[in-house]
Amino acid sequence: MVPPVKSFLAPNPGPITLEGTRTYVVGEDPAAVIDPGPRIESHISAVAGAVGRAAEVVILLTHAHDDHAAAAARLAHRTGASVHGPGGDHDLTDGQVIRTSLGDLAAISTPGHARRHFCFHHPATASIFVGDLILGDGDTTWIGEYAGAVADYLRSLDRLAALGARRLHPAHGPAIHDPAGTIARFRAHRLKRIEQVRRALADGHAGTPAIARHVYGPLPSKIRTMAEASVDAILDYLSGAE
Repeated sequence: MVPPVKSFLAPNPGPITLEGTRTYVVGEDPAAVIDPGPRIESHISAVAGAVGRAAEVVILLTHAHDDHAAAAARLAHRTGASVHGPGGDHDLTDGQVIRTSLGDLAAISTPGHARRHFCFHHPATASIFVGDLILGDGDTTWIGEYAGAVADYLRSLDRLAALGARRLHPAHGPAIHDPAGTIARFRAHRLKRIEQVRRALADGHAGTPAIARHVYGPLPSKIRTMAEASVDAILDYLSGAE
């Protein structure tokens, strides 16, 4: 990464978070903290230490899931920062500009993983901080939170690709140095899942649990629940509902 962009890995590894949630600090003063992460004191202290001398700090949330946003209030209290984004004290709008000492960040509305999800484009480094729209490992992220999520997600991938970044910084997993190829891979995976669900319906599999078992195979309980939500989102997409 190009200093002074700093990355802090929260100690919350798991099957969904991979090795943990990455919090990014862009700039020194003004500074922006992207996704403060879970409410784990050691992580909050590390991030607070990185911005402690800045007179102007803003906390940006890509979305409101706890592994990204739960530390926001505590970090804001310690640093005097304002919190912007889904679930924050201040809303974000598409295209809104946030100043940092390393150049402006632009908020890009990218729903799909969550109904309200933002990426942050940093033209000065040709980078995008992508939250959970894209992960640093594999070829998929969870798309199943709401009706219309699949259509939104595919549009958001197209929007991300059109920005022509040279680097993506996901909240889970390592930095991505082949944005175009990675975005294409995530799109192909989603289209494959859509086709698998379509074929399952054609083969007579009825109901979300049966389709999920057919498409995903046996899964642990928590992951199975998420897989069924993903199937519901695909069924919604296939029905033409938005």
